[in-house]
Amino acid sequence: MYRTVATATAVGGLPTDSGEYVVSLDQVPRWSDTEYRSSLDYENGDPSFSNSYFADPLTSYSEITGNGTMSRFPVQHEVNSKVYLWRGHPWNLEVDAVVNSTNESMDEAHSSPGLHAAAGPGLAEECATLGGCRTGMAKVTNAYDLPARRVIHTVGPKYAVKYHTAAENALSHCYRSCLELLIDNGLQSIAMGCIYTDSKNYPREPAAHVAIRTVRRFLEKQKDRIKAVVFCTTTAVDTEIYKRLLPLYFPRDKHEEEVAISKLPADVGDENGETIIDERKIRIKPLPKKGIPKPPRASEDPPISDVGLVRRTSSYLDSYLDPAFMSLIKDPDQRRKEQWEKTAQAQSGWNCARLLGLGDLGGPPLSVAEEYSLHSRYLSKANSVNLSEIAEMKIVYRGGVDSEGRPVMVVVGAHFLLRCLDLERFVLYVVKEFEAVIKKPYTIVYFHSAASLQLQPDLGWMRRMQQILGRKHQRNLHAIYVLHPTFHLKATTFALQLFVDNVKVVYVDRLLQLFRYVPREQLTIPDFVFQHDLEVNGGKGLIVDPRTKYVYQRP
Repeated sequence: MYRTVATATAVGGLPTDSGEYVVSLDQVPRWSDTEYRSSLDYENGDPSFSNSYFADPLTSYSEITGNGTMSRFPVQHEVNSKVYLWRGHPWNLEVDAVVNSTNESMDEAHSSPGLHAAAGPGLAEECATLGGCRTGMAKVTNAYDLPARRVIHTVGPKYAVKYHTAAENALSHCYRSCLELLIDNGLQSIAMGCIYTDSKNYPREPAAHVAIRTVRRFLEKQKDRIKAVVFCTTTAVDTEIYKRLLPLYFPRDKHEEEVAISKLPADVGDENGETIIDERKIRIKPLPKKGIPKPPRASEDPPISDVGLVRRTSSYLDSYLDPAFMSLIKDPDQRRKEQWEKTAQAQSGWNCARLLGLGDLGGPPLSVAEEYSLHSRYLSKANSVNLSEIAEMKIVYRGGVDSEGRPVMVVVGAHFLLRCLDLERFVLYVVKEFEAVIKKPYTIVYFHSAASLQLQPDLGWMRRMQQILGRKHQRNLHAIYVLHPTFHLKATTFALQLFVDNVKVVYVDRLLQLFRYVPREQLTIPDFVFQHDLEVNGGKGLIVDPRTKYVYQRP
């Protein structure tokens, strides 16, 4: 599919007529090469893209301050030797990894134009198995028909002037995540296109500043583990932007370093290239040590007109500017969890629930406002994270409606694999799934079939989850239908009902009994539930067609 081209074509960065070629890394000139500027002067016949149209920051001597200010990006020849600028698509380069700018779903339609077509259908098939990618993050796949070894996919942020700081830091995290994945996978060279799209409204020149300074800061720390970073551009506009900005962050001599001092933006980020937010620095400032006596102050009698002002600026303000106010406040959910554990540990005497192995049920009660706040925070977290791996486990899912038209939520106990499950993420998923049904009366169907073979969480955790769901969940829950209950489950449920508001629980031993409350066609039932029902009931009362899974009542 690909063929190698001559060095002259590779240096110029112009594709062949077919677009199918391979350019090796040694055919691309380094940024530190002395002839690099002239090699990137394209003869495209468009005067609007000439060098004279874009002001070169290194041609003006009058704006050099000359005050001896230290450069924030000094000359480092070892770092410069690892940077390349190439006009063309990154997937035509023979490097270890190429970057694909995509969306959260990682679908082909929103990826870098032409990459999937060059890589073949295998790339899209592998992307579909990754469960998407969050903004600012990156994931790696095989490269298939590309000359590279891997493809690193990342999702650039949407840009809005009001939230420009968040967009800058998210874009910076895109580049840093790609470089971190490069190292984690034992690779050394990477080709990176411009990680932004016109549909996300990110201005090109500010995006280039973020990209270049992030790569510079990363190379300063990891230059021994990276062989090459190739900035790839596909338009003359992007190429000229990078040609103007690269000398600011990768100066090749002292003259470029001195000129860059006056040309760099005021904010060039922290040690990772991210935008610095002073407010956040203040909040995490350590508390001053207490107990240190203040030195005595000389008493001065202020003028009569200033007495009130002095009082309000000393003792009055000191009472409000307490150092604890400037300290980092813990997450409210974490504080509530610590309070729960502290209260449970403080209990003494005979604890029936703990002796029965049901966990601690004596956590602090919550007011209506506290439950509402707790539920709101968990719902906000649930809507901001990808929980697809929890959904694939099919522990909780929506059913149809019961015999009286109420929505049904289905819970499969045997799918609750405690050893393989992140309970905190599971709670987030439950809050998100239940939110659509708890606003009005609904029903829960719980399949306890074969669930006794799996470890289950204790009642302390179950009560905690019930508090997170809130009073609306308890008020609108019509009934819980439990299929194939065991004695231990009944005892556990009875203990839970002693500490929480009473909920109608209906135990059913047979599938046919369950269908009286919830019609068969309204439920998606796992195959093993039918098998368990036959084993427990000995086939009495029903026959199951193993092919169609249709249930017939025995005459």
